[in-house]
Amino acid sequence: MRVRPPLLQISNASDRLLVTDLCPLVDEGSLRQGQLVRVLKHQLVISNATGAKFAMIEEMEVLAQYGTQEKIGNPRNISEILDSAKDAGAKPQPAGITGDNFYGAKPESKAQDIPQRSNNPRPGFGGGAHPHVLPIEGLSPYQNKWTIRVRCTHKSDIKTWHKQSGEGKLFSVNLLDEGGEIRATGFNAECDNLYDLFQEGMVYYISSPAKINIAKRQFTQINNEYEIVFERDTQVEKAEDQSNAPQVRYNFTPIGSLQDIAKDTTIDTIGVLKDVGELSQIVSKTTSKPYDKRELTLVDDSLHSVRLTIWGNQATNFDTMPESIIAFKGCKVSDFGGRSLSLLSSGSMTVSPDIDDAFRLKGWFDAQGKTDTFTTFQNMAGAGDMGGTRSNELKTIGQVKDEELGMHNEPAYFTVKATISYVKRENYCYAACKGDSCNRKVQEIEPGNWRCEWCEKSHDAPNYRYIISINVVDHTGSMWLTCFDEPGNVVMGMSANELHALGEEGNNTLVFEDANLKTLTFRCRAKTDTYQDQQRIRYQVNSAAPLNFPAESARLQALIKQYEGLPDLVKEAGDQSLFV
Repeated sequence: MRVRPPLLQISNASDRLLVTDLCPLVDEGSLRQGQLVRVLKHQLVISNATGAKFAMIEEMEVLAQYGTQEKIGNPRNISEILDSAKDAGAKPQPAGITGDNFYGAKPESKAQDIPQRSNNPRPGFGGGAHPHVLPIEGLSPYQNKWTIRVRCTHKSDIKTWHKQSGEGKLFSVNLLDEGGEIRATGFNAECDNLYDLFQEGMVYYISSPAKINIAKRQFTQINNEYEIVFERDTQVEKAEDQSNAPQVRYNFTPIGSLQDIAKDTTIDTIGVLKDVGELSQIVSKTTSKPYDKRELTLVDDSLHSVRLTIWGNQATNFDTMPESIIAFKGCKVSDFGGRSLSLLSSGSMTVSPDIDDAFRLKGWFDAQGKTDTFTTFQNMAGAGDMGGTRSNELKTIGQVKDEELGMHNEPAYFTVKATISYVKRENYCYAACKGDSCNRKVQEIEPGNWRCEWCEKSHDAPNYRYIISINVVDHTGSMWLTCFDEPGNVVMGMSANELHALGEEGNNTLVFEDANLKTLTFRCRAKTDTYQDQQRIRYQVNSAAPLNFPAESARLQALIKQYEGLPDLVKEAGDQSLFV
């Protein structure tokens, strides 16, 4: 049932109760004493100086057709009503508009027929009275006493910072109730005290003191102009009744519609997990810190697939089986490789959510989605600044060669699981500049003097970096790969500086032997270049990682499932020769 906005009569036309946009109504005379208005949006505000309570009207409709009226009924100050009800230990009843059934006046209803919000003290907060339980949308910096009842829909990892002025740590939670959503953050001591208390999916009572600040949009995608900052005495208590609070709210964008979404837009999406990539790591160019990442492939009934990247602990601990339904809230749209998604640190991921969209997708995939063909965004024109096809699809060596990846005047990207059969020992590293982000080759002018012509600087020693050629094999063939420094560290198990030092002592033979027969996952770039007037395809390793056995097992199980029931189908066709 839709609740009609309340009617109010203006007893004193003053702009101190109106937001700035409504003040011109007073100046131009459209709003006068005795005027009837319908309030569409307001906030209950408590004065920090006097404690007086008044309604701050944000949106209203002036009912000009009724003109000004004499005072209707016997209105009372809201503060008096609340104070008298508190003294009597009773629930305050809203003062209705009375008098001759004017504009829909109703006979007074019985108290039990009107649902009321309880103002009784809630156990757990010292047994005393506490402020009214407000909806999230009612919070503002003007209030100093409040309680909200909310569900924690997301809890971030603990993050640290280091600056010249000091260091610290923080975490944040996303909170949801029937009326809205808000972000709350705890710093340092509050981070220690509250982090373990919050659990995703649980319902909590949170009471002031806590700061209500203007939201910092660079850190959150929640649609709320305010955010909460926990303080030392902020009270947080898990609700005994975990019901009557909404779950995560989604506004899903179908995968097929991503081509119409602008870059850097934040969206929610849901899909079937089609493929799970290996855990890998990148190093931030700005902070030089390593970050774990994992790429997932999602599909939906729009018959499109998309690559979605998850980060940090979510990537490290990911163990969801393919063909599961996953809902993502807070994904950033990127045009890298056509269209791709990245789960923000403030976003969340829910496996098999109990919502209609998940049941619909599951029914579609089980009925026909397993055999459907999907269009990927990776082959779209303008696929990122580097150009080329960035599918990073897992392929065999035979498939890479049969598909002639890299032969079409643009780079192609793929992933291969292969075993190292041979590592070239000649020229496996080079002497590089020690300058920041230079890495160019240096020449030894004299002992203890290495010169970089690019930087025009000299160093007492170089920084050795890998440039290794390795031969890898799988059950379909073999190929040569070139590894630079980062994948070289994974292949050899140590840095080029360490291996070079062992070579100077003649003790590096065992290291090369130990590198053989390692099975790794290689993310590669295939591109045609010219050597001695002949074209050839060069395969360069962008990253290398040991096998993730849980993910690899899940992938193999998914492959096996594709063949389940095949013997029965062949037998039904009358061909028994394939099976013993």
